Amino acid sequence: MRFNPPTLSGNSLSTDTRSLDALRASAARDPKAQIKETAKQFEALFMQEVMKSMRAATLSSGMLDNAGSQMGTEMLDQQFATKMTGLPGGLSDAITRQLQRQMGVSPDTDKTAATQALPQLAKKNVAPHVQDFILKHDGAAKEAQASTGIPASFMIAQAAHESGWGKREILNKDGSTSHNVFGIKATAGWTGKTTEVQTTEYIDGRLQKVTAKFRAYDSYADAFKDYAKLLGSNERYKDVVAKAGTGSAETFAQGLQKAGYATDPDYAVKLARTINTTVRVQRALA
Repeated sequence: MRFNPPTLSGNSLSTDTRSLDALRASAARDPKAQIKETAKQFEALFMQEVMKSMRAATLSSGMLDNAGSQMGTEMLDQQFATKMTGLPGGLSDAITRQLQRQMGVSPDTDKTAATQALPQLAKKNVAPHVQDFILKHDGAAKEAQASTGIPASFMIAQAAHESGWGKREILNKDGSTSHNVFGIKATAGWTGKTTEVQTTEYIDGRLQKVTAKFRAYDSYADAFKDYAKLLGSNERYKDVVAKAGTGSAETFAQGLQKAGYATDPDYAVKLARTINTTVRVQRALA
């Protein structure tokens, strides 16, 4: 759904009733993403008007001007406007904050602050995809922490280990992501969406390729919620969850392996290493 673009009134951003109602309707599933997209659309329109005004203020020779050259100029201006849209600290950020207040959506304050720290992380040899993954899932992990007591850094790290920092996510048949960053399989009791993919498992000590059915979610937030529910409600993870808040990365990882979370005999060592990396990056963000 497209929205009527917001209008600027004085120094503040305002929207008419129909635009705001349309935004509320389409933003029901993912309000933050929809608001950001709307803000970008407005900024693009605004930048196009700026380019048009600049062209109008420039003297034209008239020698080679025709309908074709005018169309080419307009297309070029649109490309320039698009490239200047969505930059950090730009107009779309201001519009996003205003729309979030009008819609009653909490702003991404933690993520904004963390993003400002990225140049410092680069100096500490932290790979960009590692930074991005941690920032991307920070909010969902903190919500899951509140319900389980498992540190957010532990959960982000496990999602990173299972998905290769987001580079090896489990996909649906159409190539879209299943959002299953924890590699949770669809057991007999699962009634939600599923996707079937080829994976590798240790069977009798040997690594073999098998086809397995995994859970699929509508969002990463749903994946973190389901992970929290799985560990919090399953008796075999009871001891792991109880000690997660006070134990070390190694203790948590060993507990998961002992409870049978994965078949890899080196799972605990690998996961503990990823947890320590995550904690190190989060400290740099603080």
